[in-house]
Amino acid sequence: MKRRRLLLGAAGATILGLGGSVFARQQLWNPCHAALPPAIAGHDIVQAAWDGIDAAQVWDCHAHLAGIGDGGSGIRINPRMLSPLHPIEYLQRLFYLNAGCAHQAPGRVDQSYLERLHNLADGMQPGFKLLLFAFEQTHDRAGRPRPELTAFHVPNHHARDVARAHPAYFEWACSIHPLREDCVEALEDAARDGARAVKWLPPAMGIDPATPACDRFYRALARLDLPLITHAGEEKAVHGAGEAGWGNPLRLRRALDHGVRVVVAHCASLGDDHDEDRGQHGPRVSSFSLFARLMGEARYEGRLFGDISAITLRNRQLSTLRQLIEQDDWHPRLLFGTDYPLPGILPLVSLRRLTAEKMLPDAAVPVLETLRDHNPLLFDLVLKRQLHAGRRHLAASIFETRRFFDRKPA
Repeated sequence: MKRRRLLLGAAGATILGLGGSVFARQQLWNPCHAALPPAIAGHDIVQAAWDGIDAAQVWDCHAHLAGIGDGGSGIRINPRMLSPLHPIEYLQRLFYLNAGCAHQAPGRVDQSYLERLHNLADGMQPGFKLLLFAFEQTHDRAGRPRPELTAFHVPNHHARDVARAHPAYFEWACSIHPLREDCVEALEDAARDGARAVKWLPPAMGIDPATPACDRFYRALARLDLPLITHAGEEKAVHGAGEAGWGNPLRLRRALDHGVRVVVAHCASLGDDHDEDRGQHGPRVSSFSLFARLMGEARYEGRLFGDISAITLRNRQLSTLRQLIEQDDWHPRLLFGTDYPLPGILPLVSLRRLTAEKMLPDAAVPVLETLRDHNPLLFDLVLKRQLHAGRRHLAASIFETRRFFDRKPA
């Protein structure tokens, strides 16, 4: 058992980018408690998180569906994630399913994950919703699916059906590879079925956002007024078959120039990329600085946005978090998201680090720790409402995301 704990801790630290720390088992695993203790549910810090915002306008715009495909969902995961012979992928699966509280549900993992999501949403204020992501397969440059290179696949029909079954709690985002021969038709079908956005993770899915082959898809996105939520910067959570450079924020200019509303996931807050404005192999600079450059270009106002999911993870620079709080001229272009189930992975956020840097009140820590054990969605919202840089906070408008995704029927 001791050796197993050390293995889990060391491997988990590698997976999560925590720099080799080894955590005790009880610090690694989410206890998956249910209803909040009344003293925490009614706590001033929790109640204050909803002050000044309309809960009916609060949509978590970055939430993942997960499972192993045991419930007729069509979800598929790479066999490497089921084998201890591939410890990184294997432990990733364990962490994700534990965070979603579906790790002890043999034969009904998919359903347990959904039940937990439903219960968490039920613990938020009435009107709150999650935007649930489908997740496309990896494709090659000819637009052919490569399931053997795909980490996991959540089909559009599953995300659609979950949202249809529980419309008071969920909306959905489709995921369509732009090199598929039928990409425009698939996008139009998804729009008719109520998709609110398109989700990409370019390096994992095999998508180069700057290739002219994406143009027909971009034209359809602009015509349908569906936003593109796309990862940028370094990716640690999902293995894929594409080039890491395809996550460069500057490669999103092609979509922006076609009139697409682009949401950069996590504000590209992790990693570095070549400064392609200074040549294909320009100097490497932080991905966040390239996102900031795009945000500063007047032609992209009204088109370029960022979501604030994952910005509090311990592998992010605190200087980046401070800038997001302090740069209040960006706040009308930032959108609340959690990157669920990541907030349920306990070691990912260091509350003590935030208090040591005077970005979080000491009194909030015990409340937040209890929240995280019971409701990671509420934990993420309360944490971000409590964060400050000096006297500045994230604006309340950031959390009212529904208006961004509402659109006229196609």
